[in-house]
Amino acid sequence: MLASPVRKVGEKKTIKLGFVGLGGRGSYHLSAALGIPDVEVKALCEIVPDRLEQAKKWVSEYGQPAPNLYGRGPMDYVRLCEEEDLDAVICATPWDSHSAICLAAMRNDKHAACEVPLVQTLEEAWELVETHEKTGKWASIVIGGFGDLTLLNMVRNDLLGDILHLESGYIHDLRKVKFDPEGEPWRLAYTAIRNGNLYPDHPMRNMMPILNINHGDRFDYLVSMSTKSVMINQYAAAKFGPDSEYATKKLTLGDYNATLIRTTNGKLITLNHDTHTPHPREDFRVQGTKGVYVRDKSRSRIYLDEVSPESHEWESPDKYLEKFAHPIDLNYKPAPRRSGPIRGHGQQSSTTPINWHRLVLALQEEKMPDWDVYDSVTSSAIIPLTELSVNNKSKPVDFPDFTKGNWKTRKPIYS
Repeated sequence: MLASPVRKVGEKKTIKLGFVGLGGRGSYHLSAALGIPDVEVKALCEIVPDRLEQAKKWVSEYGQPAPNLYGRGPMDYVRLCEEEDLDAVICATPWDSHSAICLAAMRNDKHAACEVPLVQTLEEAWELVETHEKTGKWASIVIGGFGDLTLLNMVRNDLLGDILHLESGYIHDLRKVKFDPEGEPWRLAYTAIRNGNLYPDHPMRNMMPILNINHGDRFDYLVSMSTKSVMINQYAAAKFGPDSEYATKKLTLGDYNATLIRTTNGKLITLNHDTHTPHPREDFRVQGTKGVYVRDKSRSRIYLDEVSPESHEWESPDKYLEKFAHPIDLNYKPAPRRSGPIRGHGQQSSTTPINWHRLVLALQEEKMPDWDVYDSVTSSAIIPLTELSVNNKSKPVDFPDFTKGNWKTRKPIYS
């Protein structure tokens, strides 16, 4: 099914936003939002004073009135949610506060758009679902990135047949980042106490739409297994000495985690997580009954049964990528940004990211964003479920149905 064309942000109501967390990702989202017509930044919340002042300066540079500042401590987001008249709160803090910030926004008549992951526990996931159903306000990981719509269009046009298996993961060497006080050192704390797939949402933004999870199929159960943990100890010993804290500290997170997820309709996912070993970043494999596609930064390739020129030999996917370019991408013509490239942690671009464009449209039209509460919590709930499996010798763990049976009739994402 093809999605309807993207509409431009036009003469519609001004969207009022508040931002909680203004580090690398938070400043990126602030910069992205400031360049969009019909968006006003009314409030900023951050525990680091210099970041708060820098963000205030950015708002002024775009000709907007000075925003209200909230910097009294790590819980000052509650005051922001209680006092400000906003359409949505944008959350880009460390992982452990995502759910609480979103709940504070929803309970104060505001939507919440959050960086991934949305939740850390199943209890948080159910609380967000129940709060959404009670208040009508949503929490979404829509700002966490956008999926590969061309690949999705290839699948929905039956190029690869019935999809049987997907493989991807978060394969990203973060050893340096975890020890960088200006980076994301809080990730290191999770390495010491948790063991499972701690960051599933990036691959899920492709996997869930391809398999119509929560929209005709759902996750049934998973099994998860981790290796031993040695790489952080070795890295710390080499960088900081053999007697340094993390050279000798016993760590919990396995250097490599592999998870198998089976769906109710008999599809299979292999989901990988590795932030400790030396490697380039890896990408995505889709296996269907008619062929297989591998998206890879160095050499993407495809093989179609009885179609590819050479039997059992890869071919370039370029002609298929051109043919199945998705209408959302083809019709994406955002309004010119107010000035300059986007700043902060992310690719610098003078074009508004499509997920931000669609988020603003959803808020203006009072519609659900592409990823609703149910999809968002499903994606992040993989974290605690993999922990349960790993800690019980990789026993199967049933996946909750956050849609309460409605997955059977919900229309596909991006349709």
